[in-house]
Amino acid sequence: MMTTRLVLSLLILNLTLYMAAAIAEYTVPKQSNPTNFIKASCKSTRYPVLCVQCLIGYANSVRESEQQLAITALNVSISRTRSCASFIKKMTKLRGIKPREYRAVKDCITNMDGSMDQLSESAKELGLIMKGQALSEDFSWHISNVQTWVSAAMTYQTTCLDGFAGPRMDGNLKASIRDRVVSVSQVTSNALALVNHFASLHQTTSLTTNKKP
Repeated sequence: MMTTRLVLSLLILNLTLYMAAAIAEYTVPKQSNPTNFIKASCKSTRYPVLCVQCLIGYANSVRESEQQLAITALNVSISRTRSCASFIKKMTKLRGIKPREYRAVKDCITNMDGSMDQLSESAKELGLIMKGQALSEDFSWHISNVQTWVSAAMTYQTTCLDGFAGPRMDGNLKASIRDRVVSVSQVTSNALALVNHFASLHQTTSLTTNKKP
């Protein structure tokens, strides 16, 4: 049989080990995984694979912030839209372009510029929320502006393609522009989904906080 002194020593040893483990767990922060965070967040979008491809390179700056992820997605959309608009502008200089095609390209350029304006406004508005310059009680109003402008940007992108409808439009020209605009529209759609996701999480958190006594 164990003596009382031995039992007491074992109890003290176990208590010491337990306290050491508890202190270690408290003092050593859990390692975050921004990559998994982005992959999980992208599941809420319509084009998750494209979403991950566009945002995975920003994992270190996004970390695990829903808000930072949303504004990064908007900035990526702005960049892709600007690049697409630049490509379309070059199409006006193609040799042999027909008047009807030229007008469609010019209209498309106008719409893509409008899309960039809307996206820039939305990113600016979301940035105000991030910096705390937008009052918390006005969050719904500010986020509604962001959602409206991103939706308008998508409408501009769709309208760009409307001018190329019909069999008389050049197949190669139409296809090359369409591929790029559709890709931009998908990126913008993903950005809007991430903005909506951030908004829903913020509103859920606010409701939970307000219910506390």
